[in-house]
Amino acid sequence: MSNPAKTSRRSALLASVIPYAGMLGVLLLLIVIFSLSSRNFLSASTVTSVLNQIPDLTVIAVGMTLVLIIGGIDLSVGSLLALSSSIMGVVMIDQGLPLAAAIPASLFVGSLCGLVNGLISVKARIPSFIVTLGMLEMARGFAYLATDSQTKYIGSKVEWIGTAIPGLAISPAFLVAIAVVIAGQILLTRTVFGRYAVAIGTNAEAVRMSGINAAPYSIAIFTISGLLCGVAGVMQTSRLSSADPNAAVGLELAAIAACVIGGTSLMGGRGSVIHTFFGVLIIAVLQTGLAHVGATDPIKRIITGGVIVIAVLLDALRQRKRNSRAQ
Repeated sequence: MSNPAKTSRRSALLASVIPYAGMLGVLLLLIVIFSLSSRNFLSASTVTSVLNQIPDLTVIAVGMTLVLIIGGIDLSVGSLLALSSSIMGVVMIDQGLPLAAAIPASLFVGSLCGLVNGLISVKARIPSFIVTLGMLEMARGFAYLATDSQTKYIGSKVEWIGTAIPGLAISPAFLVAIAVVIAGQILLTRTVFGRYAVAIGTNAEAVRMSGINAAPYSIAIFTISGLLCGVAGVMQTSRLSSADPNAAVGLELAAIAACVIGGTSLMGGRGSVIHTFFGVLIIAVLQTGLAHVGATDPIKRIITGGVIVIAVLLDALRQRKRNSRAQ
């Protein structure tokens, strides 16, 4: 006779593995398609290029995952990245201070803006869509004011963060991004904080009725998202060797796309940081592959947008299935 406990454990293990296998399957399918379409796609230089271009999007998407899980959204992440990067440039170029002072300044500005987003959204009970849309414009404006609308060229002082380590083919920025992904997944799945975040996104009223004050957790998540924008600002500054106030326009859409492709629900209550990382990889491989086969920018936008729509439709179908089973 079969052991019910063993059967249950196997079922749980299978249920946890299948989503990862599906995401990996999509990623491998894209790699095969583009490898057959372009002889130069599957090469060490392409892999290195992809891995060292995604750290900023990766850390932004981790913060976006947490925000979406609590039922919110953060449209200001691209502008916060640009503002954090601009502050970094001002500190190093205009003030003549070292990188050790510029990085904390960048992280502080990102965290402060995230805190403001959280406080207004939660305490004033204004939809985060509206609050972060306003912050999107304000942060971009502050970035222009701080830099006088000029790019601050920093050079070799920051380049090493985004440059591949000899013999490893990956940059320190990529290693930091992986550490952020691991920390985000642990926070979400192995802590009380993470369980409360999921509960808030699933049913905020039930959380309140159970005697839990959801406000500090929601505010903290928006602050974390802002902090990660500061981290991403450092990463992008290192990759570009400069602080550009025009940087990261539209990055919020790419971050949301990565989350949705990774299965994070736009309705809140469900998501995975690891799945979001797979979503980032899928977007990066898709865009790089399309560039290799000579697709124009409009075509790349159409195809990427189509992938996002398909991911949302699949998420809606999964949600309907869950609801029908629950009934």
